[in-house]
Amino acid sequence: METSGREESTAHTSTTIAGITVPDTDLVRRATDFVREREDDLLFDHSRRVFFFGALQGRRRGIDVDLELLYVGALFHDLGLTEEYRDSHRRFEVDGAEAAWNFLLEHGVSEADARRVWLGIALHTTPGVPEFLEGEIALVTAGVETDVLGIGFDDLSAEQRRAVTSAHPRPDFKRRILHAFADGNRHRPETTFGTVNADVLDHFLPDFERTDFVEVIRSNPWPE
Repeated sequence: METSGREESTAHTSTTIAGITVPDTDLVRRATDFVREREDDLLFDHSRRVFFFGALQGRRRGIDVDLELLYVGALFHDLGLTEEYRDSHRRFEVDGAEAAWNFLLEHGVSEADARRVWLGIALHTTPGVPEFLEGEIALVTAGVETDVLGIGFDDLSAEQRRAVTSAHPRPDFKRRILHAFADGNRHRPETTFGTVNADVLDHFLPDFERTDFVEVIRSNPWPE
């Protein structure tokens, strides 16, 4: 796996966990600072694990990616759940994708590269699609699936999993991440239609009413 060759620094030592090295570049450091200022330990540690698990799954599958772009995608993927973005009434995935897009363009990344990151974030709760797209898109979802759903858990060694979770622990993670999903979406329940977060709100929001796809079709204004 290679980095894109954007500005690199020799002033910092790269972090290597489970054989995956975080690129030691200005872009990566600025992305880390940007997200760390806005996310609590729960989301930040989760996002870092998504990068490492995604990169490990990519290595296992023989997928070559730009690690800088994968890192930014992983780090920004849940930013839409944070306080700064919770006033939106768009899907939280789109809020994170837009934040990453703006960040990348401001730091000299091409629109083509920024678009890959945007898609990786926007599609990370849409099963069955990202795996067929570019590696930077596919592996954000792969990292999320490993960390949240346990998909691909046994494809990684116990030593690899232990290395990642030792650096970025997951105390009471299942309960806490579900509450983070619920809290980040409770004011915009309509945006969860057709997504996995409809299940979350169904469990945690007493007055939540699912939009029924069949009824949308039956009750729409077409006369047939």
